[in-house]
Formats: sequence, C-alpha cells, structure tokens
Amino acid sequence: MTQRPTAHEGADTVAEVLSALADPTRRRILDALADRGEATATALAAQLPVSRQAIVKHLGILDRAGLVAGHREGRESRYRVIPERLGVTARWMDRVAADWDSRLSAIKRLAEGE
Repeated sequence: MTQRPTAHEGADTVAEVLSALADPTRRRILDALADRGEATATALAAQLPVSRQAIVKHLGILDRAGLVAGHREGRESRYRVIPERLGVTARWMDRVAADWDSRLSAIKRLAEGE
C-alpha cells in the first residue's frame, strides 16, 4: 500500500529540489542527463566546463535531492534523471502561482472599486 506524502514531506521535497536546482551547474547536469538518457560522471565532465570530481559532488547533491539515480556498470556509475520530484515541485509552483493570481485579481477588483 502506497502512502501519500504529508504536507510537511511535500514541503521538504520542494525545499530539497529547489536547493539542488539553485546551482546552474547542477541544472546543466540535469539537462545533459535528460538529453542523453543516462551518462557517467566522466562523460558529463567532457561535456561541461567542470572537472569530473566536481561533477561527482554535484551528482551527489542531485542524488540526495532525489533528482538523479546512479547504478554501477563495470567500474563506473551511470546516472539518469528521476522526474517524480520535479513533478512534485512543479505542482507546488503551480499552486503558488494560482494563489498569487487570486490575490492579484482581488487587489485589482479593490483598486477598480468593484
């Protein structure tokens, strides 16, 4: 039986994802993985202007945020994007945007004397 996350757990997920995505290098890594399907840290380092060691550290942060998963293949780990937490974060952003739209509409109605 699958349990739905509580509001607090959802907030934790959003905070972890936003924190991980705050770094432009991590966003570029996610984009590269999304384009390739999966890749090793070595392949990502060849594509991006950072060292393999830096890529590994960024992948660790993305992994802890639940945005990527790695599996061993021979001597290297191959990483792929896990989209579920991005979906949770996108839904949260949609709710926030809808709340602001409602607030701005109410302000507009008040300002226009309706």
